[in-house]
Amino acid sequence: MRPLLLFTCVLGLVSAASAQVAEISVGGGASEFGGGSAGTETTAGGPEIKVDGGFRFEARLTLNPQRFFGHEFGYAYSSCTFKLPTSGDVSVPVHQGLYNFLVYATPEGSKIRPFATGGIGFSSFFPPGSSAYYGNQITKFNYNYGGGIKIRVSSMFGIRLDFRQYSTGHPFDFPNQSGRLLQTAFTGGLSFNL
Repeated sequence: MRPLLLFTCVLGLVSAASAQVAEISVGGGASEFGGGSAGTETTAGGPEIKVDGGFRFEARLTLNPQRFFGHEFGYAYSSCTFKLPTSGDVSVPVHQGLYNFLVYATPEGSKIRPFATGGIGFSSFFPPGSSAYYGNQITKFNYNYGGGIKIRVSSMFGIRLDFRQYSTGHPFDFPNQSGRLLQTAFTGGLSFNL
């Protein structure tokens, strides 16, 4: 009796694992920064520090264990520029890690799959002259939300378009800061269905 029960459990796990669909996607686009105030250069005030966006690169692994739900793990690299009124522009790269929960409007296997998403992650800002190898980054936890659409081109390949907004604490301790740093990302990419 015991070997039959064990065999039934293993068979159930194998069938559940084979039903899971995975996607690997890479893409790029643009990100904009805003929200709140990044602060001023002096405690006395003065002109506000602005944050400009730039390009964005991202890679994602998506697991879709159920027909309408999925889990996504990802990495993104963005560029941004802190515009200091008296000191000039300072380019700051941003590395991000994320986990997102996905809710699809159509079931797994559909050619077109709109989705909504939300999740948590971190953003690591690297001040000028620092290196990712030496641990000089300033890391802030974030949450994000957004949506997008996935279009299956063939059984193996697809394209995707994403819109996400990330809410992060301000990375640098400039005086007179308020609110949170908002990053809005628009990306497109290719996906490989496994």
